[in-house]
Amino acid sequence: RKPDFFSVDMPAFRIEREDGLLREHKNGPLEDGGVYVGGNAPLVEESLGLRGEEILYVGDHLFVDVNVSKQVLRWRTALVVRELEREIEAFQSFADKQARLSELMQQKEQLEAQFSAKRLQRQRLREDYGGPDGRDAETLDQEMSALRSRLTDLDEDIAPLAKASSRLVNDNWGPLMRTGKDRSLFARQVERYADVYTGRVSNFLHHTPFTYLRSHRGSLPHDEAAERNPQYESLTSGYEWDETTASERG
Repeated sequence: RKPDFFSVDMPAFRIEREDGLLREHKNGPLEDGGVYVGGNAPLVEESLGLRGEEILYVGDHLFVDVNVSKQVLRWRTALVVRELEREIEAFQSFADKQARLSELMQQKEQLEAQFSAKRLQRQRLREDYGGPDGRDAETLDQEMSALRSRLTDLDEDIAPLAKASSRLVNDNWGPLMRTGKDRSLFARQVERYADVYTGRVSNFLHHTPFTYLRSHRGSLPHDEAAERNPQYESLTSGYEWDETTASERG
C-alpha cells in the first residue's frame, strides 16, 4: 500500500500457486523468478542491489507515486499521464487553426501598438506637451476610430478560435497541460516532481536501460521576440559556461 510502501517495513508475500496461495517472505532479498505482493521500498533496494537515483520508479499518481518516492528515497521518477496521448492528438489536429490564431493575435498586437501611439499623440496635443507633430486632434480621432474598428473585426475572428482552443480535449476544463498560452498548474507540478513523464509505460520499450533521457530546451517569455527578430539573440549568444571558474567562485 502506498505511501506506506516507502516508509513502513511491510511484509512481502510470495505467490506459490496459481490459485493465489501466499507464503510470507522471511529474510534477505527477494528470490529471482519469484512473484511477490506487498513488501517495501528498502526490500526492493536490497534485492536489486541499487539505491537512490539508480532506480526509476514509474507510477500514475502525482503525489503518492512521484512526490513521496522522490522525497523519501530520492528515486528517479516517471509519471504516467494517460490523457497525454489524447491531448497531443488534439493539438496536432488543431495545428492549422492554432497557426491562424497566432497570426491574428500578432496582428492585434501590432494594431494595439499603433492605437496606443496615436492615443499618446492625442493626449500630448490635448494637454500641450511633447511638441507638435503636424497632426490635428480631428485627424488623430479619425485614425483611432479606424484602428478601433479593425480591432473589433479582429476580435470577431479571434473569439471562435480562442474558444475552440480552450475546449480542446475537454469541453469544461480544456487541455490538461496548458492554460491558454501558459502551462497549467498540473503541468507545473509535473515539472516540479517528476523526472520524466509519458503517456504509457510501454513507451520505454523504445529505449535501453542505459538511455540518458534529456529534456528539451525550456522556453522563456522573451524567446518569442528572439524568434521574430534574430538580432535579440546576440544578447545571449557567444557565452560559454566555464565550470572551473564557476566552482572556484562558489
